[in-house]
Amino acid sequence: MFLGTHHPRLDDKGRLFLPAKFRDELAGGLVITKGQERCLFVWPTQEFTAMTERLRQASVTNKAARDYGRVLFAGAHDDQPDKQGRIVVPQPLREYAGLTRDCAVVGANSRVEIWDATAWDRYLSEQEQSFSEVSEEVLPGIF
Repeated sequence: MFLGTHHPRLDDKGRLFLPAKFRDELAGGLVITKGQERCLFVWPTQEFTAMTERLRQASVTNKAARDYGRVLFAGAHDDQPDKQGRIVVPQPLREYAGLTRDCAVVGANSRVEIWDATAWDRYLSEQEQSFSEVSEEVLPGIF
């Protein structure tokens, strides 16, 4: 499980240091791809494979599933962290997420999200009020 918010910087070669507490779980390989709200999703390869299997269960006649799969897989990049715990974020993905230098790396349960730091701060400030006002069950039987 990935938890917390960290603030690494991209270097001039597009490399990003993974937070130390995430490195063990991502050491075996990872997949980076486009996420919603213009962030990047990072999954351990094993988790991405499991998610891929769930997507395969969707009917090919389901347009939403086709569209989602196309964007998800077309932007996907597999990688292995180097010995220093760095990953390379490909230029097209950096452009998609608006990443320049300062980033926010956010633990999001089974995945990691990479945000431009300013975009993350803006998103978080916009969501905190609605988060505190949730009065119904977000997930039935859980909250």
